[in-house]
Amino acid sequence: MSADLNTGTREFILPDLGEGLTEAELISWKVEIGDEVHVDQMVVEVESAKSVVELPCPYAGRIVSLHANAGDTVSAGQPLLSVAEASAEASAEAGAEAGAEAGAGAGPVDGGETGAGESSGANLIGYGTSEPKTRSTKKRSFGGKHTAGPGAAEFGAASTPSPAEAPAVPTVTPDAPSQPPAETSTSTDESSTEASERVSPVSSPLVRKLAKDHGISAKHMPGTGPGGVVTRADVLAAIESGTAANVEAASAHVPAGTSPAGEPQSTTQRSATSVGAPSPVGRADRDTRTPITGLRKVVSERLTKSRQEIPEATIWLDVDATELLGTKRALEARTGEKYSLLSLVARFVVAGLKKYPIINSSIDTAAGEIVTHGDINLGLAAQTPRGLMVPVVHGAGEMSLRQMRDSVSETVGKAASGKFDPSELSGGTFTLNNYGVFGVDGSAPIINLPEVAMLGLGRIKDRPWVVDGELTVRKVMYLSFVFDHRACDGQEPSEFLTFVADCIENPISLLPEL
Repeated sequence: MSADLNTGTREFILPDLGEGLTEAELISWKVEIGDEVHVDQMVVEVESAKSVVELPCPYAGRIVSLHANAGDTVSAGQPLLSVAEASAEASAEAGAEAGAEAGAGAGPVDGGETGAGESSGANLIGYGTSEPKTRSTKKRSFGGKHTAGPGAAEFGAASTPSPAEAPAVPTVTPDAPSQPPAETSTSTDESSTEASERVSPVSSPLVRKLAKDHGISAKHMPGTGPGGVVTRADVLAAIESGTAANVEAASAHVPAGTSPAGEPQSTTQRSATSVGAPSPVGRADRDTRTPITGLRKVVSERLTKSRQEIPEATIWLDVDATELLGTKRALEARTGEKYSLLSLVARFVVAGLKKYPIINSSIDTAAGEIVTHGDINLGLAAQTPRGLMVPVVHGAGEMSLRQMRDSVSETVGKAASGKFDPSELSGGTFTLNNYGVFGVDGSAPIINLPEVAMLGLGRIKDRPWVVDGELTVRKVMYLSFVFDHRACDGQEPSEFLTFVADCIENPISLLPEL
């Protein structure tokens, strides 16, 4: 802790994110140490597997410590920052003026009319306006966080600190080289031994686990964080540079230039060295390891589960889209409004789902039931800066073509930033995937659990086509359709696909279904 809890310092922890999410990546801080904050002020931006959100601080006071850096992964319940409440600072100043003993912390604060006693209009899960509970005053054995230092309650005072006073700024340990040059002198051996015996502070259990998974002893690593704390970046740098072997060797006190067990090198090893072949460590230096976290982790888990769980089948059809393009131009000329091809196809898909409702279903594996949904919530697979996401157009079955166009346009527009509300990423009943924008003809898409089907759209390209017995050039596209065989057999998916294809080839055929 950077400040005594008895002075009224409150920790703002990462709240429950809901929907089974237990961690988030810290994107950026909107405050700095020493800033004054009020209740419900946005102080940090985090990215969960669902969305990027800004979190409001439930306390008022002065920021005395930031417990994580941008890019760190924090878990629900882990402290984000510490706030010295205004009432506590006032009590500390009054005590100092009365000649109180130097360094003594102010007593617990009863809430009063400020600080925790203020009513928060943006309550977070795990926070409210009730009285704060008594906190433990147990301190950590080392300080590894950004902190305003001793005297944080006096931050910004006009008086000049005396030489004996410690500066109220974080102390940063200079970076230590990951691979010190091997020396044969006794002094170098002694310093190497001291470095291997040194125990570095590691504040995050996630950092310790990451190091352990790659065979690295994090506590023997040089830390670049404040106070010498070993950070996630330190561990990743060690992994990329092959320092794992060096750390283990140093901790085992193996002299430089010898084999771990004193065994001579094999003939193969000596010959490889003699011809200058790159060592395994040298080859590893050219590799890049990227942790699977955040949205990438969620996508990996869900798609893997889909492949493992669903007995899927894929069918496809080539379609003449010439008439669809002509209808789009005529509609735009008639109304003076723009209509995207995706919104037109989405309208065809909705009509097809009404005609074949089994396609608009999901599998409840726990109950062993097929759930046919009364509402049509159309998911649109989108590639965003955060990765693959499927925002949902809710209530698509009740929309007119103009309403569908506006909703699809709004959803596609948000994909450029990838910032969707969690409600916009849930509740889908069927997914439409337009991978033709990437210049490909077709795919065997993976079903978006718990849905039972997905339609994929390929690119539109000039191809030879027979019309009325004559060979001509037409605008042709491929439709790929994947479905869950647990929900239906091949008849309904085939009829659904041909229905959508007929609407694309002859849009006027949809009129009887409207």
